Amino acid sequence: MKGSNLRAVLAADMELGAGNVLLRLAEHGADMDMPRVTFDTGVDGIPAWTPLSLRTLTQRVAARAQWYARHGVGRRDPVAVYVTSAADVFLNFFALTWLGAIPALMNGDMPPEIAVEFIRRLGAVGVLADDDHSWLAGRDLAAPVIGYAADAGAGDPAAAPAHCRHHPGDPVAITHSSGTTRMPAAVVHSHHSLFAAVRAVRLAEPRQHGPVREMSVFPQAHTAGVIIMNEALCNGYELLCLSAQGGAPGRSGEVILDAIERWRPTAVYGFAVTWAELARYDLTRRDVSSVRFWSNSGDCAHEAHIRRLIAVGSHHAYSGGAVVSLPGSRFNDTLGSTEMGYGGFGMSHRPGTGRYGRCVGKPQPFAEIILMDQQTGREVPVGEVGMAAVKSPTLALGYWNDSVSTFRTRLNGYYLTGDLMYRDEEGYFYHVDRASDALDLGGGRWLYTALSEERILRHCPDVRDCTLLAVRGSDGRLAVDILLALAAEAVPDRDREAEVRAALGEAAAELPLRVVGVPESEIVLGPTGKVRKFLMRQRLLASTSTP
Repeated sequence: MKGSNLRAVLAADMELGAGNVLLRLAEHGADMDMPRVTFDTGVDGIPAWTPLSLRTLTQRVAARAQWYARHGVGRRDPVAVYVTSAADVFLNFFALTWLGAIPALMNGDMPPEIAVEFIRRLGAVGVLADDDHSWLAGRDLAAPVIGYAADAGAGDPAAAPAHCRHHPGDPVAITHSSGTTRMPAAVVHSHHSLFAAVRAVRLAEPRQHGPVREMSVFPQAHTAGVIIMNEALCNGYELLCLSAQGGAPGRSGEVILDAIERWRPTAVYGFAVTWAELARYDLTRRDVSSVRFWSNSGDCAHEAHIRRLIAVGSHHAYSGGAVVSLPGSRFNDTLGSTEMGYGGFGMSHRPGTGRYGRCVGKPQPFAEIILMDQQTGREVPVGEVGMAAVKSPTLALGYWNDSVSTFRTRLNGYYLTGDLMYRDEEGYFYHVDRASDALDLGGGRWLYTALSEERILRHCPDVRDCTLLAVRGSDGRLAVDILLALAAEAVPDRDREAEVRAALGEAAAELPLRVVGVPESEIVLGPTGKVRKFLMRQRLLASTSTP
């Protein structure tokens, strides 16, 4: 079936969801032999960087489905998947959903002690690991290690059971939050919720001109990684999934740029940390001309990073009746979370646009979003900061084995995201902070850490990234640390307090600021690259507490 017709058929197919994309593509006559998915590691004897067709992808998934079935895994069985490579994440995700089981995808960089407790809380029937995580075999997981990723591909695809037929509300995946404030939360998604945005947005939007090659720099075990995989498969786009997007700070940007130059993607998908890493580099010295779109999810991105990206790359335009490629790219920003299932907002930047200040745009067509007063639950007026509250078909079912947290995040039929925002008269929303990070200064005044970081990056050109921590001790005293990651060309020991105070304006007038440039090791990061401000605030509080 032709691509445009197939997209329309898929969008109208209400049996299609996150748990059966491979099955429904085959049943609807998709081209089984065109290049579709590329991994940066070898798998099942297929070399790294080899494009896999739908036929090959389905065969390798079927082999794993048979292997899992042979090991006793069946419908509704939760299985923890703790692996490093993108290939192992997705082949096992598809195989487990083939059986109607529930893959619990874990970021391969999750620290050992947290990973062990996360698995214990799952109540999984088993764990699939890889060589990087072979140490699991000696731990008390309350679940057996049923095998290793290298073994799972040895199943017989011809003997795989019939593909499970999913109900819209069936659980098809457990992913986890970034764990910035606590143990990562296990978030469970349904067959339809994890596919709702693909159907409503990505299959409905006009197909891009020319070949489309998307590169996913998301942690592949994250909700965003699963969504972009299913989106690319259904749209008939080529997709490259990077396993090596993480690693030591300062290295991931180089890995990403090397992959761009090698694979020539037209779009790059990542989190805010991705763009902060790329900001280390003079992008004019790297060949990123193929990139037409940079697409962000999770936390919204900073203006200082966005402007560096849209100044490079390319975009299509019509000239003399023909499509030409011109310098300058587009940055699609949003705000989302694991629980939201997909970014609830949409905002696009390109050279010449100027709506920044942490503007995340307007709600997606499928989402109803209001801003609530945290105490009363009432909607706040235009210009006033409130808690983002969402109704959306993309919302996760809740937290696995944690109904208390599930119901605490619901109010008046809405899901409370934990994000503090305001909206303007034109209906644009602006993100100022996470509720857990903002500090009440009294008298109706608040210190919003994310908004403060935005202002510092905008006004201090030799600062590549920054982290603001604010605590109030038991004696009522404030302590505010501003930790600066300096650009390579910056003078390291220069006093920047006056410059930072000027950037923050009136909000910083009476604050006891400590402004300091810090090495990467001073910033505590979670497995998805987010700063774990909760832990860093605890450390700050301990260092400033009265004996």
